[in-house]
Amino acid sequence: MGTELVVATDRVQKFFDDLEAQKAIVSTSTKLYATLSDHFNALHKSVAEKSQSLDAKIESLESRSRQTLESLDLREISLPEREASAAARVSEQKGAALAEFERNVSGSLDIAETLKSLCRKMDSEGLLKFIVSKRKESVSLRAEIVQAMAEAVDAPRLVLDALEGFLETKAKKVGVTDKRWACGLLVQALFPELRSNSGRKGPAFARSVVERAAGVADTWKGQMDELNRSGGGTLGAAEAVMFVQMVIGFQLREKYNEEFYKKLVMEHAARRDMARLAGALQFGDIGDVIDELVKNGKEIEAIYFAFESGLTERFPPISLLKSYLKNSKKNASTIMKNGNNSVAASEESSTLELNSIKAMIKCVEDHKLESEFPLEALRKRATALEKAKADRKKNSAAASGKSNNKRSYGGGGRGGVGSSSFRPAKASKYSNAYPSSFNRRIPNPPPQHSPVTRYPGPYNYPSPTPTVYDGPTSVSYGTSYGVARPQSPVALPQQHIYSLSGDNSMAASSVFRSGGSYGGQTSYGGPYDYANATPPSYQPLPYAK
Repeated sequence: MGTELVVATDRVQKFFDDLEAQKAIVSTSTKLYATLSDHFNALHKSVAEKSQSLDAKIESLESRSRQTLESLDLREISLPEREASAAARVSEQKGAALAEFERNVSGSLDIAETLKSLCRKMDSEGLLKFIVSKRKESVSLRAEIVQAMAEAVDAPRLVLDALEGFLETKAKKVGVTDKRWACGLLVQALFPELRSNSGRKGPAFARSVVERAAGVADTWKGQMDELNRSGGGTLGAAEAVMFVQMVIGFQLREKYNEEFYKKLVMEHAARRDMARLAGALQFGDIGDVIDELVKNGKEIEAIYFAFESGLTERFPPISLLKSYLKNSKKNASTIMKNGNNSVAASEESSTLELNSIKAMIKCVEDHKLESEFPLEALRKRATALEKAKADRKKNSAAASGKSNNKRSYGGGGRGGVGSSSFRPAKASKYSNAYPSSFNRRIPNPPPQHSPVTRYPGPYNYPSPTPTVYDGPTSVSYGTSYGVARPQSPVALPQQHIYSLSGDNSMAASSVFRSGGSYGGQTSYGGPYDYANATPPSYQPLPYAK
């Protein structure tokens, strides 16, 4: 009996184990079913959404197709009229160009007429020369060049001709600066939309024009690479802006990689045009460029880039201005410290601070940030720095003038007459001039008919080493224009110098100092001793009696 009970208990336990296993299987199946149901519901919802989106796109495509077909119909209808208009325009431009070649252009034409005449002739070389000659009238040139370019039969070809001429000139390294400036005006006139934020799309060009522009750009870039390899630096800022304008205008952005564009923009970020052109280049996240500018201490440039790219929330301009002001003060203090507060260090520090303040004022005014960043204190500081700079320049000029007039002769030996300064001059041109040791030019005095002694006392030359210049008392050189001054024999009348009869021959020779050259002497000796004259070792040249 007990054995049967034990067997029954085991069978019951096995039954319950089977039930638990079945329960687990049912639970797993239920969860799997729920998961599959959710998945299929999501798929159904996604398919429905995509179907709706596709229907909307199909409807939009049909609408655009209808509009395009209507536009094409209108264009097809207007083709004869546009063709006639274009033909008339070409004929008009052709006639104007031929007329320009036939007529004599007088020099009295104003800037606008001359520019139009050269553009009609498609004379790129003459156009560049004329623009360079009128560089001082750049305001008038900029105002008229766009309208003048419209008179050209093929304006893109005219500009490309000018750019090719510029690159040839650059290779020869002759007259580069003027031609670069003139070509910059032409490129800006061809793509005026790049100088504004109008968002207007530029003109479309024929494939042949774009291919030629690509060749010019490749030549230009080749010169850049050669310049980098030779260690000659990079392009100038104006030339870099002109290159970028041409790349954007002729739609050549895909020719070069993003790294090249980024490097070009970073090197010339100080140009205000570059901030606007960087967005048009579309070479990646402009925020990376702004980050790099901030790290390099170019906060002002970063502000311009942030405004042009619409990233002022990511790069707050007020915070950047405060950082720039702090760094400029720190740099000015560092210059003073490294220069031991010398005059040169003070000048450099003041110039740096003044330029920084001017850049900040310009930036705040350009972006109308005066309400958030007051400029009164900066303007006062700029005024003070400019006044100090002007005072230093004035004092330096006064000190230079005093140093130039420092050499003078004492007048104690000439009856108390004041000192008279002189300046070195070229040697005498006369055939009977004495050697160059008397290398001074002094105005001719009035004739002296009474050769009496005019130097009653010693003639003092300030010098640490006294030197005695001896001469007889019977010959002297009088005052000129009421002021006593030393005279060169070549400047005196010949009846007093070249009469060699009697004692005057000795007098004529003894007026020259013996031993030493005036031209090489750096200091002047003591008094003349006219009372105790001795014949000098110098022998005068023979003159006819």
